[in-house]
Amino acid sequence: MRRKPEDRPVIAICYDFDKTLTPDDMQAQGFIQSVGYDVQDFWQEVNRMAEENDMDTNLAYMYKMVEEARGKHVFDRKSMEDYGAKIELFPGVESWFDRVNKYGDIMGVDVEHYIISSGLKEMIEGTVLGKEGVFKRIYASSFYYDEKGIAVWPAQAINYTNKTQFLFRIEKGVLDVNDQEVNSYYKPGEHRVPFSQMVYIGDSDTDIPCMRLVNMNGGHSIGVYNPYTNDKVKVHRMIKEHRIRYFAAADYREGEHLDTLIKAIINQVNTKEVLDYQHYLNTLDVK
Repeated sequence: MRRKPEDRPVIAICYDFDKTLTPDDMQAQGFIQSVGYDVQDFWQEVNRMAEENDMDTNLAYMYKMVEEARGKHVFDRKSMEDYGAKIELFPGVESWFDRVNKYGDIMGVDVEHYIISSGLKEMIEGTVLGKEGVFKRIYASSFYYDEKGIAVWPAQAINYTNKTQFLFRIEKGVLDVNDQEVNSYYKPGEHRVPFSQMVYIGDSDTDIPCMRLVNMNGGHSIGVYNPYTNDKVKVHRMIKEHRIRYFAAADYREGEHLDTLIKAIINQVNTKEVLDYQHYLNTLDVK
């Protein structure tokens, strides 16, 4: 979807999910307990399995979920969505998307929201956010289901390094994960969402490749920290290492720091678009 000069500018806000929109890992908010595991023991077992088998950690946790559910409950899409419905969200998250979209519209900017997460797509779809359809796309790990609807194999396994591919899809507007158009050449100005109009919001080291890619290309990376614990160790380190441009508490309520920051970025994109369009019109007049 190549951009035309007269198109309205688009801002893509890309979010990690666990500890970015919610205070804890999604699997730790019901599922792990349901299979009789202590949360810490479950993740230790996953890490041990990955290390001993030269296994991707995300594939290890997906395998572990299927194995531990066997004989205890049906591991299907509905059960994953049901666990997703129990996920706690940070303050202001539920009203955030509508508020930001309305502000963007006032400023002449279309705002789109994307999830890029190593967590489970099915669980995210089960949250109130997933059911309300606030995300343009949810890029997350997911399962393949057999003819009985039972999860039997990973369909997608997204880790911290392959997360970056989805930023290029968003840049070009080639959103289908199997669409090879993403490899096509786009001239400057044709990208639907230039990196300078991307925001990446995350909380940890697994977000660094995406944050760095967005930073290097003129976009905005924001590290968030838990407002309940006020632990800023990770975001302080990331800003010292130039991984992020800004940090804020994961408090999405109106008037809080994160809200003010996003509105300032929308304002900047609006101003740049006005100037760029005037330049475009002037070049046409000269011709």
